[in-house]
Amino acid sequence: MTRRTPLALAILLATALTGTAQAAGALHFANWSDYYPPELLKKFEKDTGIKATLDAYDSNETLLAKLKAGGGAYDVVVPSDSFIQIMAGDGLLQKLDKSKLPNLKNLKPNFQTLGFDPGHDYSVPYLWGTTGYSYDSKQVPGGKLDESWKPFFEPPAELKGKVVALNSIEDLYIAASHYLAIDQCTEDPKEAKKIQDLLLAQKPLLAMYNSDGTIERMAAGEVAMHQQWNGAFHRAHAQRDSLVYVYPKEGIHVFIDNLVIPKDAVNVEEAHTFINWMMLPENIAAASNFAKYNNAIEGSDKFMEKELFDDPAINTPQDKLDRLKTFKLCSPKALSLRSKVWTKLKK
Repeated sequence: MTRRTPLALAILLATALTGTAQAAGALHFANWSDYYPPELLKKFEKDTGIKATLDAYDSNETLLAKLKAGGGAYDVVVPSDSFIQIMAGDGLLQKLDKSKLPNLKNLKPNFQTLGFDPGHDYSVPYLWGTTGYSYDSKQVPGGKLDESWKPFFEPPAELKGKVVALNSIEDLYIAASHYLAIDQCTEDPKEAKKIQDLLLAQKPLLAMYNSDGTIERMAAGEVAMHQQWNGAFHRAHAQRDSLVYVYPKEGIHVFIDNLVIPKDAVNVEEAHTFINWMMLPENIAAASNFAKYNNAIEGSDKFMEKELFDDPAINTPQDKLDRLKTFKLCSPKALSLRSKVWTKLKK
């Protein structure tokens, strides 16, 4: 699952790391693919003298598995909000030395205290966005769909085989819970079963589950509808103007991706230098301009492309703000039910 676009690993700045100890004065950074501008990493090297490499992973789940296995030897990684407490609880993250992060003062007021890590003990916000879906108005019946999850989960017969869902338990389960008006953190097996039934009924109508290629697939008109992150939509829409991004009335998930230091990081000093450097307005703005997502740093707006603020998919309209649903920490029991639904769905 790229955050949030496809980029062949072969053309990344560096290949996967081996897990061996790394020399001082280096930074080994891992992120979702095509979610960080290579030229910005070169700027970091020039500004700090620290040699940096970039690796990629395809999902939060993959990153979690890597960290649990002790592999990767990464100094900084980028998990989503819902995985911060899981990783911290499993002892997979180092506590940040905030004396080395003076640029924390640059966080916008509404990002200074976040539910998944209130004191920024483990994480600093990177980019944030929404997970809705998009459709091609030229391919859907009547040219327009309701602003609801219904067309996605229960697509009209004409769209059978022309809809793609993200290959992510989190993105699918949460969207389904919003559509069914069920608490995403439900501990009730009967409610989880309703979500499971909805996803199983949708499965034969889908072209695939795939989080790679969302931009290319929609830009080329290969499918008519795609569960999609808003930044990926923005990049696809630039190539195909008939695309529409939907804020479902039942609710749309807001994600915040974060910079963290794994417990096995070798270059901890360099990791703090990098995170602090990323909280400079002009640097985080470069990441926003590249990936087409908003950020949490005060003063970054003046360095950002105007087109981002002109796109309602990125700059949520006032009348849709009440549809945004932020992070919610689920209990182990709720997460276990979610996992069981995913296992059943992917059999």
